[in-house]
Amino acid sequence: MSGSYDECAVADDTMDSFWEVGNYKRAVKRVDDGHRLCNDLMGCLQERAKIEKAYGDQLTAWSKRWRQLIEKGPQYGSVERAWLGVMTEAEKVSELHQDVKNNLTNEDVEKVKNWQKEAYHKQMIGGFKEAKEADEGFKKAQKPWAKKLKEMEAAKKYYHMACKEEKLAAAREANGKTEASVTADQQKKLHEKVDKCKQDMGKAKEKYEKSLEELNKCTPQYMECMEQVFDQCQQHEVRRLTFLKEALLDIKRHLNLTENPNYATIYRELERTILSANTQEDLKWFSNNHGPDMHMNWPAFEEYNPDQAAAPPKKKKPDGAPPTPSTDHVAPPGDRSSVSSYEKNQAYSTEWSDDEQPATLSGNENGGGSGGNGNSFEEDSSSGKGVRVRALYDYEGQEQDELTFKSGDELTKTEDEDEQGWCRGRLDSGREGLYPANYVEPM
Repeated sequence: MSGSYDECAVADDTMDSFWEVGNYKRAVKRVDDGHRLCNDLMGCLQERAKIEKAYGDQLTAWSKRWRQLIEKGPQYGSVERAWLGVMTEAEKVSELHQDVKNNLTNEDVEKVKNWQKEAYHKQMIGGFKEAKEADEGFKKAQKPWAKKLKEMEAAKKYYHMACKEEKLAAAREANGKTEASVTADQQKKLHEKVDKCKQDMGKAKEKYEKSLEELNKCTPQYMECMEQVFDQCQQHEVRRLTFLKEALLDIKRHLNLTENPNYATIYRELERTILSANTQEDLKWFSNNHGPDMHMNWPAFEEYNPDQAAAPPKKKKPDGAPPTPSTDHVAPPGDRSSVSSYEKNQAYSTEWSDDEQPATLSGNENGGGSGGNGNSFEEDSSSGKGVRVRALYDYEGQEQDELTFKSGDELTKTEDEDEQGWCRGRLDSGREGLYPANYVEPM
């Protein structure tokens, strides 16, 4: 070690070594850096936790929206249940990502915060106790050597100046011998100056060599003391790096959902749900509920019964409107219908048979008045009550008593959805009328 120091002692001034005076501060700075890095890690985890929460919330919202569309849409039977299984997967995965968020904030961030509090002790006047102790230890170890170094540097400077003076005096003497104008007395003085400079140079060299020798004698002790303090700093850094590695492994465990047994279970259940879809059973169900296997009360002769009340007219289904439950689709649990994802931006005409052609509502059917002219709902609706809703899709009214709106428009629902999937509402312009319930969502 002493040999390596000898090289440092005579090295160029530009050399940047730990052993130089004051360069120990880089080791002390690691204390402040370590505390700041703990803050950085906590900030990093908190940002990731926000991402996990946002993703989980988006999965939940996506699942809720599409579950409603699928349940009200034309798909039916076991294939529908398989499709809904994808929504269930999203809901369960959302829960897992919420767990990741909770683990990051409640476990990992708290663990780093507690370790930081135990490892770094703030002082009343600022800074950390660990940094102050290290700085004082390095100063104490370096002080005797730094004093000897300063003396050696001064002796070296004086010696180099003496060498310079001796060379100048020798040069003047040599010039005086060649110039005729220089008298013998002057040459004698020049020679005496050279002798004196040589004597001064010899004394300066002797002092410089002695101070360097004294510096080298205290160098081993200096190195030993400095290394002791440095080892203490290293031990503190070992604890920090070891903790950081353990913390990162915990973070990895929380982030890696593939190690979570519930994660694999979600997809095993989804696969079973999809594989359980049975085409023949679905076709049989549709035939029993909407096909030739349905029960039919075939027409038979009936005697006139004056006490029998006339059946109320069916509510209309305008051409080009979305399919409604009573005419287009009856889903497995019961009557329901809505716009599918494919249909949400497309209108199409339904082909009705002569027997199935729906009756048109007259003005009297809605409490109208003038043969269907004007808005039949304006007189019945309450102008100050209702629920605000927002249009999901464009809809163009096919009859006078229907509303027309664009996707994103806001209106007021004044009556709840009826059994055929229609609501009554009022536009902000004041116009009231019918609209398909599944074309809007609550605000």
